[in-house]
Amino acid sequence: MALSEEMRINVIPNGPYMVHGSVPLLRVKIVVENGDSVAFKETYRYPLQETYALCRCGESKNKPFCDGAHVAAGFEGKRLAPHSRYIDEAEDFQGDGITLLDAPRLCIGARFCDRAGGVWNLTEDSADPDARKIAISEAELCPSGRLTMVEDASHSAFEIEYEPSIALIEDPYGKASSAIWVRGGIPIFDEQGEQLDIRNRVTLCRCGKSRDIPFCDGTHYQVRFNDGHLHDDVE
Repeated sequence: MALSEEMRINVIPNGPYMVHGSVPLLRVKIVVENGDSVAFKETYRYPLQETYALCRCGESKNKPFCDGAHVAAGFEGKRLAPHSRYIDEAEDFQGDGITLLDAPRLCIGARFCDRAGGVWNLTEDSADPDARKIAISEAELCPSGRLTMVEDASHSAFEIEYEPSIALIEDPYGKASSAIWVRGGIPIFDEQGEQLDIRNRVTLCRCGKSRDIPFCDGTHYQVRFNDGHLHDDVE
């Protein structure tokens, strides 16, 4: 499914995320092996809707959809994130023919970067083909796009080609419902109408407690946010 001109997400002031353009909505869970996050597994796909509102205050009784609870809760969803571009704030870590870009502010704590000694050590050791392969995979799987691996020769990023879609991340191992994962370059506009940096991977807060609104910052783990589907399809 290609990105259509109608697809977009509007952040409503102190209200929900309004999703337009028949964007597919699904649930995924983080797959863990030996304590390491290694993959995502799709567990449910919602019926396609042309337009829908996703809760971002964390108080809706009809999660993931908004039911107006933000009004009674007095939710304040003013943008707290800086008005900066990813490429301008990301740090560079040089490897052998590859460069890891890292914007720590965007971390949601999904743990994909920890396996086999961590993506930073693997990048440093990337003259070894196995280390290089794992480093690239870990960067690609980072849901927030905090981590991006770039091939030096072509200046192109290693990216999974995602269907333009929104995935609700569940993390049974971490005991929390995680971020709203926007995939495939869908445009997002903040409450002032400013378009956010378009990226293949973006994670938005849905517990209402992030200190980097509208982005997720991993606070869902601290508050043990549970949208009611945390243990669905747990094997």
